[in-house]
Amino acid sequence: MEPIAIKVNDEVVDLQTAKDKNIDIESAEKIYPENSPEALEVLRHSTAHLMAQAIKELYPDAKFFVGPVVDEGFYYDFRTSQKISEEDLPKIEKKMQEIAKRKLDITRYEIPKSEAIEKFKADDLKQEVLKSIPSDVVSIYKQGDFEDLCRGPHVPNTKYLKHFKLTRVAGAYLGGDETKEMLTRIYGVAFADKKSLKDYLTMIEEAKKRDHRKLGSELELFMFSDEVGAGLPLWLPKGARLRSKLESLLFAAHRKRGYEPVRGPEILKSELWKKSGHYQNYKENMYFTEICDDETKKETCVEYGIKPMNCVGHIMIYKSKKRSYRELPLKFFEYGVVHRHEKSGVLHGLFRVREFTQDDAHIFCKPEQIKDIVLEVLGFVDEIMKSFDFSYEMEISTKPKKAIGDDAIWEIATKALKEALDENGHKYGIDEGGGAFYGPKIDIKITDAIGRKWQCGTIQVDFNLPERFELEFTDSDNSAKRPVMIHRAILGSFERFIGILIEHYAGEFPFFIAPTQVIFVPIADPHRAYAQELQQKLLSMGIDSEIYDSKDSLNKRIRNAEKQKVPMVVVLGDKEVEQKSVAVRDRREKIQYNLSEEDFILKIKEKLSEVRF
Repeated sequence: MEPIAIKVNDEVVDLQTAKDKNIDIESAEKIYPENSPEALEVLRHSTAHLMAQAIKELYPDAKFFVGPVVDEGFYYDFRTSQKISEEDLPKIEKKMQEIAKRKLDITRYEIPKSEAIEKFKADDLKQEVLKSIPSDVVSIYKQGDFEDLCRGPHVPNTKYLKHFKLTRVAGAYLGGDETKEMLTRIYGVAFADKKSLKDYLTMIEEAKKRDHRKLGSELELFMFSDEVGAGLPLWLPKGARLRSKLESLLFAAHRKRGYEPVRGPEILKSELWKKSGHYQNYKENMYFTEICDDETKKETCVEYGIKPMNCVGHIMIYKSKKRSYRELPLKFFEYGVVHRHEKSGVLHGLFRVREFTQDDAHIFCKPEQIKDIVLEVLGFVDEIMKSFDFSYEMEISTKPKKAIGDDAIWEIATKALKEALDENGHKYGIDEGGGAFYGPKIDIKITDAIGRKWQCGTIQVDFNLPERFELEFTDSDNSAKRPVMIHRAILGSFERFIGILIEHYAGEFPFFIAPTQVIFVPIADPHRAYAQELQQKLLSMGIDSEIYDSKDSLNKRIRNAEKQKVPMVVVLGDKEVEQKSVAVRDRREKIQYNLSEEDFILKIKEKLSEVRF
C-alpha cells in the first residue's frame, strides 16, 4: 500500500509538500489511505477539491470560497448563477467519480501573495480568501484544469478518492458574516473503504429518524416561532414536564453532594464583565443594553451585559461575606438562564440556541483540594451518564490563543487536571488550545445509542478570576489566601442535553423522566371513572399520565397512545374495573401483562428507582 502523506513533528504533510521542502519521506512516519484521523483529514480535504472540480465542470461560472474538512466530512462554499438543490447531488457525485477515474496527479506550487492577487483579480471570492492569509507566500493545489488556493494536505492523485457521498445543500453567509451575501454550501463525507462509508450512511439514516426537531414536534415537546425569534425555544407542556423531572432529579443529586443553590441576575453591569475579562474576550457573543436614570442625560446611562455565563454572579455571592478555610470547598449551583449571540446560520434546534439554561456550578476551594474535587465531580458525572446509558470519554483542553493569565498559572491549573486523571487511571485526550479563556478544562464527550459523540459536561480550573476579583479566605493561620475556582457543568445545558436524549432514545424515554409516563385507555365511558381514580393516585406520586377517552375506536386510541412512545399504555375494561386491576402494555420491556392495582403501584415505584444519581 502506498502512503498518501507523512507525519513530521506531529504535523500531517502531504508528499507534494515533502518533496518541495526536501523532507526525507522514507524515514518519516507514513500515513496510508485508512480510516485513521490523519488519513481521513487528507482524503476528505482532497474530496472537497474533487467536488469543486466537478461543480466547475458542470457549472462553468462557479466561483469558490473555502472548502475545509469538518467533523466526519467536508464542505465547499461557492457561488453559481444556477440554483443547486439536493436533486443535483447525484449528478455532481457522478461527475466526481468520473474525474477520480482520470487518475489526475495533484500538484502543489507556491507564488507570492501579490502575484496571487493579480492571478485571481477577476475572482472576488478568491480575493476574500487572500485577505485572510497573513503570509506573503501562498500555496495553490492543481489537478487537471482545476486549481485553488489551499494549505493542503492532499492525496497525490485523484485515484485515491473512491468512497464518498454528498449529503446536503445549505446556504452560508460569506465568511459567516450575516451582512454579506449568501453562498451555496454542499456538505459531503468520505472514507477510506466502502464498508465504512456504508456504515456511516446507515447511521445517518437512523439519525434522520431520531432527529430531535422532528420528534420534538411529533411528541409535542417544544417549538420555535419566527414571531418569537430564532434560537429561542418555547417549551410545550409535555416538554416542560420532561425538563422539570430532569431538573428535580438533578437538584436533589446536587443537594445530596453538598451543593448550595444560589441565583444570580440575568443582567449585570458591564464593568463586572470588563473585570472578569468577558468584555474583552467574549464580547462578540454577548448582548448589551443601557439603563438610564434620566433619559435626557447621557451621563446617567449605565451599560449592562446580559450574562452568557453564571460565574460572575457566583463570584459576587462568594464575596458577600468573609470566608474561612473551614467553609471550603464551597459549592454553589444554579440553573442559570444565559444568552449568547449566535449567528443565525449555526442555530440548530435545541443543539444551538440563543437562550439556554446551564446546570452550572462553581466550587471555591484551596489549591490542594483540586484533585479530590475533580475526582468527586467525575464520580457525579459517571453516575448520571450511566443512568442514561451513555458511555463517555474525556479530553483536557489547554490554553487558547485568546486567554487571560500568565503561562505559569495555566501550567499549574493544567497540571492539576492531568494529575487528578492520571492518579486514578482515567484515559483522556489532549485538545491543544481548546480551553476557556480563563482556564484549562476537562471536556466530557458522550457516545449515544447510534455511535455519535457529543460534548456535554465540562470541568474548568480557574486561578484567574479569583485573582481579578481579589477573592480571599482566612486560612488556619489567620492569613488571607486566594481560593481556586472550579467551573463545572455536567449536562452542559438542559436544552442541548434534552435534544441529545431525544435522539439517543428515539423519543422513547426511560420511565423516570418520560413527559407522559402512562396513558390510560378506558374501553368505554363506564371505565373512565376508574382511569381518573388511577390518574390521581399516580399524580400524588409525581407520575404524569393522560386519559385517551375520545370517540375513536379502541384500536385507534391504543395506536395513538403508542405513537406517543410512552413507557406504559394501560387498557381498562369491565374486568379491570371489577377486579381493581390493570392491563399493561409495557413499551420499553416490549411485553403485556395484567396486574392488581396494588402491584401496578409497586411496579411504578420500581421503575422510578431506575435513576441512580
